Amino acid sequence: MSKNNKTLPIDVDTAEMSAAQIRLVRRICALLTKVGTTESEETFFESSAELMRTCASLVQQSQFINDQNKISEIPYAQQALEYSMDLLQEHMSSARVVTYDN
Repeated sequence: MSKNNKTLPIDVDTAEMSAAQIRLVRRICALLTKVGTTESEETFFESSAELMRTCASLVQQSQFINDQNKISEIPYAQQALEYSMDLLQEHMSSARVVTYDN
């Protein structure tokens, strides 16, 4: 693996985020780096799974969910995660690689 000694500065406005949400965002960034750079099969699989779990946790702890839980019994977090998994499964079934170029 070549090392290019470059960094990608990412600014995240955390003004309205809780301390737990900020920790989750930091963890997601660290896991993205690990998944993208590891050469170890075990690390790749374990980190990929942890990345998905951490993203799910952030969805469950979102401000929208916190607000909705006060006024509604609709399980929005569960529904959002199920919807996301359905789309992910559909994407995996189509065996397409999506590229996002700016």
